[in-house]
Amino acid sequence: MEQGMRQYLAGKIRNVAIAGHGSSGKTSLAEALLFKAGATDRLGKVADGNTVCDFDVEEIRRKVSVSSAVAPFAWGSVKINLIDTPGLFDFAAGMYEGVRPAESVLIVVSARSGVTVGAQKAYKLADSMGKSKMFFVNKMDAEHADFYKVLEDLKASFGPSICPLVVPVVEDHKVQCYINLVDNKAYKYNEKGEPAEVAMPDIAHRFEGLIGAISEAVAETDEALFEKFFSGEQFTRDEIIKGIHNGVHTGAITPVLCGSAATLEGIDMLLDSLVDHLPSAWEAGSETAQDASGEPIEIACTDEAPLAAYIFKTVADPFVGKLSYFKVVSGKLSGEVAPVNSRTGEQERLGKLIYMTGKKQEDTAFITAGDIGAVTKLSGAVTGDTLCDPKKIVSFERVEFPEPCLSMAVKVKNKGDEGKVAQGMQRLIEEDPSIGFEQNAETHQQVISGLGEQHLDVIVSKLKSKFGVDIGLTKPRVAYRETIRKPVKVQGKHKKQSGGHGQYGDVWIEFSPYDGEGLLFEENVFGGSVPKNFFPAVEKGLQDCVKHGVLAGYPMVGLKAVLVDGSYHPVDSSEMAFKTAASLAYKAAMPQASPALLEPIGNLKVYVPDSNTGDIISELNKRRGRVLGMNPDEDGMQVIEGEVPMSEMGDFATVLRSTTQGRGSFTLKFERYELLPSQLEASVIEEAKKMNEEEA
Repeated sequence: MEQGMRQYLAGKIRNVAIAGHGSSGKTSLAEALLFKAGATDRLGKVADGNTVCDFDVEEIRRKVSVSSAVAPFAWGSVKINLIDTPGLFDFAAGMYEGVRPAESVLIVVSARSGVTVGAQKAYKLADSMGKSKMFFVNKMDAEHADFYKVLEDLKASFGPSICPLVVPVVEDHKVQCYINLVDNKAYKYNEKGEPAEVAMPDIAHRFEGLIGAISEAVAETDEALFEKFFSGEQFTRDEIIKGIHNGVHTGAITPVLCGSAATLEGIDMLLDSLVDHLPSAWEAGSETAQDASGEPIEIACTDEAPLAAYIFKTVADPFVGKLSYFKVVSGKLSGEVAPVNSRTGEQERLGKLIYMTGKKQEDTAFITAGDIGAVTKLSGAVTGDTLCDPKKIVSFERVEFPEPCLSMAVKVKNKGDEGKVAQGMQRLIEEDPSIGFEQNAETHQQVISGLGEQHLDVIVSKLKSKFGVDIGLTKPRVAYRETIRKPVKVQGKHKKQSGGHGQYGDVWIEFSPYDGEGLLFEENVFGGSVPKNFFPAVEKGLQDCVKHGVLAGYPMVGLKAVLVDGSYHPVDSSEMAFKTAASLAYKAAMPQASPALLEPIGNLKVYVPDSNTGDIISELNKRRGRVLGMNPDEDGMQVIEGEVPMSEMGDFATVLRSTTQGRGSFTLKFERYELLPSQLEASVIEEAKKMNEEEA
């Protein structure tokens, strides 16, 4: 690929993320664009595992994209950096990181399934990040493809900015030709996907409305054009193209094109549109950053300014080393400079600078404003970091990644592999910030979190293939607590007389429930029956005891202990003896004090479409949840708030996703402990017994 060696100025660069629902054909479309532009010499297929953008072992095995990939190519005098992103919600981190460096998002919808949740999510993300948008209706060659139904769907979902530029002429469920409404020309494609102009079909009058709509949209983008339109004059082709370009940049126009990645129909017109209608990096690549004192500062996308770039993706491969993908917003990144990482304040030593095409690397001396590249061996940098000129320190906004919502506990196949798991997870989190990992000191488990079952499955696979650790996943243990419900007063006496020094400690302690965490220790001893210097030993003895309750061995909370009386021996009493006496008192008291188990309760917020609120509320009732209220959110969504036992929420992420077709999301945060219903106690105690046996 010789053309990749050329450098392009920001005005000649288009950074385009491809997003949309799973299996709408994003990776195949990237493949078709690369092939049509002459950047590859064959058309790879996802099914054969030989596409440019799905090169990861996991992607080839699953035949779906798991992470984002970059593929640059030239079309005419313009360089297009395509960023292919995953459509499955489990791998949403790839969509977030891929949309970040793009100025525009090409949203792919299937001509068969139309506007799906994935397309809506991609549109919403592009909108919230201020990106230009364009739709491509793919799979026009498929059975039951219905472009005009999808177009109505797009208008209903995304409003009046939707503007078709290429439409099909369909007879007997087959596309006869495609009409380019901008040029007012019709094209037919042969089996190699090559276009030939054909005469406008007789039904062309049906498209007058669509052509009129383009002129109307163009008139809205510019006052002079509006005057011209109003006086009934026709626009020139240049005026239409300029008007669409400006409208796409401001968000007033969202173009719709169509074709097929499989047969290459319409791909040439899509390439022309990417160049003509989408904003260049120079126009739309400037960003607001914070300067060294935290004030906002505008960074223009030009190579004639100090260096400012940010890392949008990290690949942490144990064999190849670390690869950081970045976008240069201003200035030039070259091997000669040692930029400062504004998060750490340290200078970064750059490894090799490369252009990536899928997994293929190509060395380059420098990468200029508006362009995307990668650098090896940036040891201290992570996704979201800004690299900048030491004389002008700035920080770009970091991407907010989706929060992990499904957690499972690790079961290592080989004892002693826990350290390897922790190291491997640390590396995987560098690559994918939507992964969570914690070593839970209380349940003695390592817990992995992700965005869904497939996400966790990929994590398990990668731990094995990249870090050589074999693990299984099980339901995480719940951190229960124990408490008491009635007061008792008991004696604890420790007495050992043997030759020489004996041991003697004697205490009377009142135990009672109180509102609070842990243990509250007080003393109320009259007349020095227990000398003051032994009080700390009594408290220490109790502190050691409350780590393990009597029912299931969980920590004891809400316990008040008052030392009221006791006795001592002038020679045989020691701190050790009083510590032991206190623990004897605890062991005697707890079974009489009506002990009970407490379970953790979480505060839950579920975001669901209107139509699913009933299903989700009944789902929460099944899980012993309490619904506290429901409020409307934006986009016809509702927020259901409630409290629910953490132990019941293990598979909630999976159920919510299937109930709402992936539209729903939730947050769950620990709130407090509450009494566990007594009919559930036996099974929790049984579980705890098993757990202790496993660890013994």
